[in-house]
Amino acid sequence: MNILPTAIADVVLIEPRVFGDERGFFYESYNRRTFSELGIPQEFVQDNHSRSRRGVLRGLHYQIEHTQGKLVRAIVGSVYDVAVDLRRSSPTFGQWVGMELSAENRRMAWIPPGFAHGFVVTSDVAEFLYKTTDYWAPPHERCLLWNDPALAISWPLDGEPTIAAKDAAGLPLAQCETFA
Repeated sequence: MNILPTAIADVVLIEPRVFGDERGFFYESYNRRTFSELGIPQEFVQDNHSRSRRGVLRGLHYQIEHTQGKLVRAIVGSVYDVAVDLRRSSPTFGQWVGMELSAENRRMAWIPPGFAHGFVVTSDVAEFLYKTTDYWAPPHERCLLWNDPALAISWPLDGEPTIAAKDAAGLPLAQCETFA
């Protein structure tokens, strides 16, 4: 596996080694020992799988307690994936990074605890998998407003996205609970 840096050092793209031939392909998407050697020694406790159609935007989600690191990837279609640094002590506080994750490029992203996370589907349909380092804790779930002008995220949208009510009610960064 290769680690590819992003504009925020703690968020990385992971490129697995893919073996392919006329039958198809094979790759190891997670190996605890390998990830630890790459600097991601976290234990994952929950796997999630979503399916969405083009233009669905999910996020920007985080948990203020029981913070979650996320290992994310698209296994069908493609998404534009975004992480926003909510760690006040970080030199990149309030900055975001976006990347394409797709079934074709097979890249994964590591989003550490302390970040808000979301994605928009850029293909007709996408299936998105993510491993988390802590369990879903609804009382601690928070939502950063996906279109906060202070963040100026360059979502690749063709018109308005389809979003859930909780995402529409997200708070701008200036009003969000953040991390130390």
